[in-house]
Amino acid sequence: MLDILEFDFMQRAIMAGLLVGLICPTIGVFLLLRKQSLIGDGLGHVAFAGVATGWLLGIYPVISAMVLTVLAAIGIEEMRSRRPAFGDMILAIFLYTGIACAVLFSSMAKINNVSLIGYLFGSIVTVTVQDLQTTAVLAAGVLLTIKVVFKQLLFVTFDEEVAKINGLPVRKINMLLAVLTALTVSIAMRVVGILMVSALMVIPVAASLQISKSFKSTLCNAVIISELSVLSGLIASFYLNFASGGTIVIMASAMFVGAFAYKQLRVDRLRKTAVMQSHC
Repeated sequence: MLDILEFDFMQRAIMAGLLVGLICPTIGVFLLLRKQSLIGDGLGHVAFAGVATGWLLGIYPVISAMVLTVLAAIGIEEMRSRRPAFGDMILAIFLYTGIACAVLFSSMAKINNVSLIGYLFGSIVTVTVQDLQTTAVLAAGVLLTIKVVFKQLLFVTFDEEVAKINGLPVRKINMLLAVLTALTVSIAMRVVGILMVSALMVIPVAASLQISKSFKSTLCNAVIISELSVLSGLIASFYLNFASGGTIVIMASAMFVGAFAYKQLRVDRLRKTAVMQSHC
């Protein structure tokens, strides 16, 4: 297994993957508890348009994707805060517009299929030193920001109305979370792929919720599951010549199935114990 570390591109992919595995569930746990898990999909399609824009204008695609995704996140959150009843509709509009722009710009830039597939589904081969450096800087910025506003973000996540009553800047915190989500999408797309990044935000957290009893344990377990999914997915994709993004998500899904089955077995065991005690 260690022979994969002899390749420079695998060293870069694993380092970038570990950063992605850390940051995605850290953001995802807040999104899932706020019932905003689909925002990653919407921003992912906008990121695709940003990649195509970068190719068209001769800009580093990750940077152009980051800029466009952050702007979209600000727009989505601003419109959602003004019309909360139409949040799903607003997200859908940005999603479909992002797809349309991506198709249009990619055709104008004449991007080859290999490059597109790498961004859409992830590619361990194409993670460059520049990608790794950008990922490290963005990940550090996102994690530092979360650490600074963690208590306020947690308060707003669990009870937004009470947070408002207590004088917290709820609108600013929601906007900050949207921007952090956009940055996370930009961070993860080179390893997991644009179409898979939302899955890595959601599935490890969903798996963790099956076995965790507190917010802290949910976050810690989600990160562990995410990192295991990334490592096992990268190793499997290397040896089996599969797309890294899809393999990582399959591994995460398998862990969710295992966690769900474990929870059901535990619930059934407790139920049988309760029944036996009631008959005694």
